[in-house]
Amino acid sequence: MTHHYLTCRRLLGGALLCALAACSQLPPPATHSAAAALPAAPAAPAIGPQLRIDSAQSLIAVTVRRGGVLARLGHDHVVASHQITGTVSPAQNRADVQFRLDEMKIDEAGLRRIAGLEKQPSADAIEGTRHNMLTKVLDADRYPVVSIHAERAAKGQPLQVSITLHGITLTMAVPVELREENGNINIRGTFTLKQTDFGLTPFSVMGGAMAVQDQMELRFDLTAR
Repeated sequence: MTHHYLTCRRLLGGALLCALAACSQLPPPATHSAAAALPAAPAAPAIGPQLRIDSAQSLIAVTVRRGGVLARLGHDHVVASHQITGTVSPAQNRADVQFRLDEMKIDEAGLRRIAGLEKQPSADAIEGTRHNMLTKVLDADRYPVVSIHAERAAKGQPLQVSITLHGITLTMAVPVELREENGNINIRGTFTLKQTDFGLTPFSVMGGAMAVQDQMELRFDLTAR
């Protein structure tokens, strides 16, 4: 009886192993070439020539205005970058530019006049503004570079501009004036931003009695050659 039981058990176990082996068998390899079944990769689109930003002929200027109940005791300011680098790809309708916060100039007399700001701050006031801007607002040691990426779907349409500042990227449509001459491109425009949109806290003292307004106006005039 025991011998019969063991024999049945061995037969059952063998059948189970055979069944498992049959289930685990892989299908035979394909006889045709896998590479032949894949479509040919499309040719890379032509990028066309790239133009470089001419820093000597380019400017990004930001106007920030005073606020608070004691605003009359403070100053409005113009902060500008003349050290702009980057490229423009006309064939792709796109541009990428960058500038460093610690290279920006504060309250240049000519730019203040263009912005309609009459009273020129003292050298000490300008240096104080620079220190507060870089250390207390922008955290320039941690986020030293501002990056701007711009694309345009079709001629005459606004640029889709993505600005990365303080580790945050904000995208918006910006109307521009664009001129092309002798292979060079000039792009001009003005738009407004809010500091808080980039996680920045506008500078203030005395509990906000003297403060910088959240909204700021950005003007750009970029030439690429």
